[in-house]
Parts: sequence; C-alpha cells; structure tokens
Amino acid sequence: MMAQANPKLALRPYLPADALMLAEIFRASIEELTAEDYNEAQRGVWAAAADDEAAFGNRLGQGLTLIATLGGSPVGFVSLKGTEELDLLYVHPAVAGQGIGAMLSDAVERLAASRGTARLLVDASDTARGFFEHRGFVAQRRNTVLRGDEWLATTTMEKKLTPQATTPKGSAS
Repeated sequence: MMAQANPKLALRPYLPADALMLAEIFRASIEELTAEDYNEAQRGVWAAAADDEAAFGNRLGQGLTLIATLGGSPVGFVSLKGTEELDLLYVHPAVAGQGIGAMLSDAVERLAASRGTARLLVDASDTARGFFEHRGFVAQRRNTVLRGDEWLATTTMEKKLTPQATTPKGSAS
C-alpha cells in the first residue's frame, strides 16, 4: 500500500510565511464572490488592503488567525481580533460553499466560548451577511466604511455565546 496525503480539511495556526498565500485568498474571494453586492471600484479598494504584504501579515499576526487547509494547502482563514471581534473570514472561491467557512467560524466560536467570551461581533459584508445570519448572528446596525474614494456597506452583527464548561483534571466525563 502506498502512502497518500490526507485530502481532508484541517485547521492550523497562522505562520508569518502564510501572509502572501492568505493575501491571494483574500483578494480572490473579494473579486470573485462579492460582485453581486459591490461594484468593481469598491472591490478594488477593498482587495487593496492586502497589497502591503507586511501590513497584511501584521494584521493577521495581531490576533488569533486559523488557516483551513485541504490536502495541506491553505484554502481559507479566520482571524479573531481581541476577544470578541471576528475580523477576517475568507475562503478561496474554488472551494466556496463546501463548509470551509462554517468550519472556521465554528472553531473561532468554540475557542472564544472556552475563553469565557460572551459574544462575537463581526462587520459583515453584504455578501457574507446571510452566512452569518444562518450561523445565529443578529444584525445590530448598518455601516458605511470609506476605503480610498469608495464607500462600502457592512452590517455589524452579534452572536451570543454560551461559555463552555471545562472538566476538572481527574474527573470522569
């Protein structure tokens, strides 16, 4: 029997060497998945946030960033800023709709809840709003964000978390 790489999805932590690949996922996701909700100029200024690789990598490194891999290759990522702000959640267009975003969101929700965080907040794009609503996030307010010369609409959304109880060492479950 020959050894074969595991093609299944996995999660791993962000490493500084991932910045370039995650910037590519970020830009591709914006360009290909948000065209129904944002015009070309809006998508361009939004995607430009990853043009400075060092600054983008620094943003990813400031929070808890997890990477979803498929067969060992990055296909999506999520970043938690502080204790309760879901800052970035992007999936490569080639694998969109296959549960990768849900896996990333679940992981961050579990981690935040295990740390005692009572809620998660996200400024969701119009494209991502339905994804977050489906996951139990509730709209709090509409926003307009200026990027370059373009205004982008987002919705601040909140999800209440139930803190997860931990089993003391030596206890039977």
